[in-house]
Amino acid sequence: MTNVLEVRFKGNRREYFSWPSEDSSTLRLDVPVIVEVERGQDFGVVSALGAVAEKKCQRCGACGGGNQEAAAAPRVIVRVATAQDRKTASDLRVNEEDVRRTVRDRVRQHNLPMKVSDAEWQWDKRKLTIYFTAEQRVDFRALVRDLAGVFRTRIELRQIGARDEAKRLDGIGRCGRQLCISSWLPEGKPVSLSLAKAQGLSLNPLQISGPCGRLLCCLHYEHDFYVQQRKRFPKEGKTVKTSVGNERVISVDIFRERVTLRSEAGETRVVDLEQLRL
Repeated sequence: MTNVLEVRFKGNRREYFSWPSEDSSTLRLDVPVIVEVERGQDFGVVSALGAVAEKKCQRCGACGGGNQEAAAAPRVIVRVATAQDRKTASDLRVNEEDVRRTVRDRVRQHNLPMKVSDAEWQWDKRKLTIYFTAEQRVDFRALVRDLAGVFRTRIELRQIGARDEAKRLDGIGRCGRQLCISSWLPEGKPVSLSLAKAQGLSLNPLQISGPCGRLLCCLHYEHDFYVQQRKRFPKEGKTVKTSVGNERVISVDIFRERVTLRSEAGETRVVDLEQLRL
């Protein structure tokens, strides 16, 4: 019997591994581990375990989730990382910035329309993954051969979107907090201007876009809250009968639970939602 654990790698990349249940006491959150990957071993940190990790693994579905065939030979955690393992991983992180600069120079030499976002060594240096963004598909076969000759390892170039780039590089949002996509949001879903309109926000993209240049992720996952809350309020522009006569709804404030009204005489007042219902 084995336990499923979630392991976090550089750039908020998360994958799932098994660990013998009889040894589960040795693993806790934030413990660095060496794991088995497709072509060798990699270094990561335990980010979830127990029922939480199993639920997230099933939701991920990248390896078949609860599929029995996929679970027949799961990848495993090899061991808890030693001090030397941690030093090796730390040295690789420092080296990756030099790698990224080298790759950017080679991209310019090959005149390719792509932006190099990040570089990530596998812990055993058997693979080097280069993450990049581009407006269109890029033929990088010649670049891969060039980089393989420079770094003497297997090269993987992976094209990612703007939201995935923000997830890897992290940052601070307009709200002053860590980006949702890099802290807790499982995935970045497409966001349309219609969501901003439904929430009564400015339709100026500069005011409702995140550091990635795309519309804010929170517009999507907060939408249901706005929809449910607005059902409690009269629609803007509607005329309602109050204690002072017929008044038109100018605006609503769902957070303070207030409604701005304008009478037929042109006078404006703000009332609480509960007072309006009386």
